[in-house]
Formats: sequence, C-alpha cells, structure tokens
Amino acid sequence: MAPRIFWIGDSTVQYNNISTWPQCGMGQALDLYLAPGITVCNHARNGRSTKSFREEGLWAPVEAALRPGDLLLIQFGHNDEKSEDPARYAAPEQFAANLLAYAREAQAKGALPVLITPLVRRHFEGDRLTPTHGAYPDAVRQLAAREALPLIDLTAASAQLVQQLGEPASRELYMIFAPGLYPNYPEGKTDNTHLRNPGAVAFAGLVAKGLQTLGGPYADVLLGTPEPDKYDGKGYEK
Repeated sequence: MAPRIFWIGDSTVQYNNISTWPQCGMGQALDLYLAPGITVCNHARNGRSTKSFREEGLWAPVEAALRPGDLLLIQFGHNDEKSEDPARYAAPEQFAANLLAYAREAQAKGALPVLITPLVRRHFEGDRLTPTHGAYPDAVRQLAAREALPLIDLTAASAQLVQQLGEPASRELYMIFAPGLYPNYPEGKTDNTHLRNPGAVAFAGLVAKGLQTLGGPYADVLLGTPEPDKYDGKGYEK
C-alpha cells in the first residue's frame, strides 16, 4: 500500500477553494512533485497554532487515520507567536513541546513525522528581507536536533528564495495585487503572509527538495525523472 502524506499546519499550507482564489496553500501544490499514487491528505487550517489545532479537535482524526509508513508534515509557527490571543499562543518552549507531542504520537502509529520551520513572511526593510518569526524557527531546529527528528528548514530556504527574487519580484508569490484583478478582492490586496499559486508551487518545491535531502522513505514519495510526453511539441498525432 502506497504511503500517504498528511500535512498539519496553518493557512500557508491549507487547501483553498475558488471562494478565496487566488489564495493557495503549499499543501495544494505539493502533489506536483509526487510520484503517481501518492496522496496528500491536507488537514491544515487557517489561523491554527500547535495549541488550537489540537484543542479544536483537528488532530484527532489525523492521528486516527495514520498508518505505518505514512509521512506527517508538521508546519506551524505563524499563529503560535500571537501572544495577544491566548487560544492560540504558545511560547517557544511550549511550541516545541506541542510539536514533539505530534511527532511522538505519529511515530506511535508507525508514521514518519517531519518538522518544518515556518514559511518566511515577506517583510522587506529597503532591499533586505527581515526575519519576523523570532525564536520560533530556532525552537523547531533545536527540537529536531535534540530528539533526532527529521527537519526541513523552510524558514531558511524560503528566505533565501524571497531575498534572491528581491522586493518587487517576490510580490508575485504572495497575495499582493492591484484592484480589479480578482473578483474575490475587488479592492486588491497587500498580504505578505498568504500565497498565490506561484508561491504555493515555489515553496512546495522547497519542501520537496527537503524530502529529497532527507532521503530514504521521505524521498521515495517524490516524482522521478518524468518520461517525455510523445505529444510535446508535436500537436495531435494523425
């Protein structure tokens, strides 16, 4: 039976339908990088933290569904940081403890958890991208090292990509656009956290690269070298 990929996280991951278009989460682009037969079960939800995801009952069905060999991708942080909201806030130490609980419960089901540091926010000061996640990425890195858990450092990888693109070009990855382009947002949008399709595809690609680097069963879910399509460049065969 083919392994499945479960993903828990927040709005940077969640599946979006046409009602919020053009917003897309990384979780709905990951299958572009996966081998045939690998299914993504995207349970990420807008606005959730490691704390609220469990307390709202969103974790229980994921835990119940996990089978041996499944992958569990875990990416939180954006909402754990919000100290003004006690329903979601988790200080860095508690954040790490919450992540560890998810990972250990997944391992108890025979699944393979992967910790992922939070996606970078697009916050430029002049031409320099400025970190906004404080101690939270380091909390994930330190937890992974201490507990020997697989890690994808998406904070670092996405920051490198956004910085490389620069302030103007990186707008295309996020929900930043002028009025009149999308019916859902007639007044336009300036949102440096949530993604459009190009961002979802680009950042899901960084996650796929991270799985490739981890190797073994983590890399086995990825698409190999695609076979050339006999119709490419030829039109329809007669």
